[in-house]
Amino acid sequence: MKEICVLTATRAEYGLLKNVILKLREESALHVNVIVTGMHLEKEFGETYREIEEDGITIMAKIPIISKEDGAVGMSETMAEALVRFGHFFAENRQDMLVVLGDRYETMAVCIAAMNAQIPIAHIHGGEVTEGAIDDAIRHGITKMSFLHFTSTEVYRKRVIQLGEHPDRVFCVGALGVENILSQKLLEKSELEEAIQFSLGEKYCLVTFHPVTLEEGSGIKQINELLRAMDEMTEYRYLITKANADAGGRMINECLEKFAEKRRERIFLTESLGMIRYLSAMKYCSMVIGNSSSGILEAPTLGIPTVNIGDRQRGRVQAVSIVNCAPDTVAIKEAMKAVQTVEFRGKIAKDILLRKQLGAKPSESIVSLIKEYLIGEDGAEIDLKKKFYDIEFDI
Repeated sequence: MKEICVLTATRAEYGLLKNVILKLREESALHVNVIVTGMHLEKEFGETYREIEEDGITIMAKIPIISKEDGAVGMSETMAEALVRFGHFFAENRQDMLVVLGDRYETMAVCIAAMNAQIPIAHIHGGEVTEGAIDDAIRHGITKMSFLHFTSTEVYRKRVIQLGEHPDRVFCVGALGVENILSQKLLEKSELEEAIQFSLGEKYCLVTFHPVTLEEGSGIKQINELLRAMDEMTEYRYLITKANADAGGRMINECLEKFAEKRRERIFLTESLGMIRYLSAMKYCSMVIGNSSSGILEAPTLGIPTVNIGDRQRGRVQAVSIVNCAPDTVAIKEAMKAVQTVEFRGKIAKDILLRKQLGAKPSESIVSLIKEYLIGEDGAEIDLKKKFYDIEFDI
């Protein structure tokens, strides 16, 4: 039996990985080990590991790594802690493959530890571009440490190959977030309101705003611009999920807490909604606001418009349901008004980009390919001494 380690460090990441974990559990030749770390284990970020346990998924190990510092030093301390602790974990618990998703800095540290331990890595959602965040460089760095690659679109598959990865190991499987929307039974609006104990009213917006990590010190200014816009757009209520543990995330959360405290009739603030409640909230909202990837990936599949603020997601493939605006109160208000016009609503084509890319269920494709490489005919051919795949082109 092959030992497959699946890493999750954040609420959003687990929501995307859940179906992969469940599919891996169905394979008798594979034994899945779910390792929980990062924000999942921190009270200030909602201790979201509890959601994993509530889903009936066994957690093999909980490895705390998050620094108490809020800044670049804190991120470096977290990465250092992850490198040391996971170095020991992999030495004591031999794994046949590590499965990771995305672009988190703590994920990169874990991948370095796995690379040092000569454990092949399977990377999901590589090849994407987010020019406003350090995630961009981290994602590509994880790509170069990985053996198998599972991208959400053909555009991203080509970019992974452009990074020197052999086409035979790069697969366009579709977006896991889209699979969640199409496969999960979401709550009715009344059920969602009962679950969160908050009345969402006739119109509400779903808001998530994270630090823009390549714009040092911009977080407080930008969140205040957004909060002013929300204060002036009084026709909406707002369901807000807190920022993540990037540099500046804690300061943003402090601003959100102060803002929400004085506006409890209009504002619901939470550390995490969990996947089902989050997607349900998205389904019934007037718009998604902020700079989360969910506004780029999931919202278009539900036909929900997105007001994407600033540069954090700049470079991603985007649907017509997304309006980009500057992190400025006036610009945010104008974008919010624009996405509610009859003209704009008429332009929104459900699934315009993402569903077309879905094809077979991504989770099934990922598990099938992992199984093929580990126990199929190709099982003996995993050679970590990768050759750089050069592309001939004129510059």
